[in-house]
Amino acid sequence: MGKGMKAGKKPKTRQTGNDMQKQLKQLQAMQAEMERTQAELAEKELTTTAGGGAIEVTINGNKEITKLVIDKDVVDPDDVEMLQDLVIAAVNEAIRQIEDLAESEMNKITGGLGAMGGGMGFPGF
Repeated sequence: MGKGMKAGKKPKTRQTGNDMQKQLKQLQAMQAEMERTQAELAEKELTTTAGGGAIEVTINGNKEITKLVIDKDVVDPDDVEMLQDLVIAAVNEAIRQIEDLAESEMNKITGGLGAMGGGMGFPGF
């Protein structure tokens, strides 16, 4: 065993220029796929409800509410707080679902490497 080597420890290997170019091409392809997927997600819409369907919220992939339907039977001037709570619940659920969809789609591309820019590095870099 060489000086400074411990049992079970593998020596460091250098990456060749070809290996790095290959990884760079893979990352570029992944980035292009992620951009395409983000554009597709922006076009998607998702609808959620609250209060047994009394409130219906439609949100797009950019997390913009595109439609809000409030059943007239749930509008009670003496109980505005309930209406507010239902709207908040429906909007929060819509945001959660669109984020879950986006994460799922991105994980298909990254293979679960972690969110881009989320502080996790890619193996080999």
